[in-house]
Amino acid sequence: MTVKTKGRPRGFDADEALDRAIEVFWEHGYEGASLTDLTSAMGINRPSMYAAYGNKEELFRRAVARYAEHDMAYAREALAEPTAYQVIERFLRANADALTRADRPAGCLSIQGGLAGGSDNGEVAQFLAASRLGGERALSGRLARAVEEGDLPAGTDPAALARYVMTVSEGNAVHAAAGVDRASLHATVDLAMRAVPRSPEAP
Repeated sequence: MTVKTKGRPRGFDADEALDRAIEVFWEHGYEGASLTDLTSAMGINRPSMYAAYGNKEELFRRAVARYAEHDMAYAREALAEPTAYQVIERFLRANADALTRADRPAGCLSIQGGLAGGSDNGEVAQFLAASRLGGERALSGRLARAVEEGDLPAGTDPAALARYVMTVSEGNAVHAAAGVDRASLHATVDLAMRAVPRSPEAP
């Protein structure tokens, strides 16, 4: 999409510029990403950035929303798997791959973006935590259905299981950002899957 104002194009692709901003926030975190870093990567000046995206915080929120829509599409797709075990495995495997993509910074924007905080009174960290919690709740809801259907053993706590899965995912994200390779992340997933309960009737 090309951003327009009063019928006149601004001369840059808003989505492409947003993708470049994502990488800056991803590499430097919200606090560490300066306006100079952002506008330079996006190929625009500050007035154009403010006009198209609002202030830095709004730009970051839009970057996270785009990241969730595109880079984390695999999380939504995993929920469609027929069994809880397959849901969890597909999510964690795809996550390990996403954390180590050659065309993206290592790790995860939702973790890296809020590692350094301060001047915003923690609002960005809270925003990112709420975003991650939304994904955890969606997974918990899917696992609750699995309990009802007998796919997970009776008595399984879907919220606790979803929290466990997200803890593995977030831990892998931290390790990926520190340089741990894809094979090692998948080895962690191998171990994590052993803890996933399975109904005796499950395939």
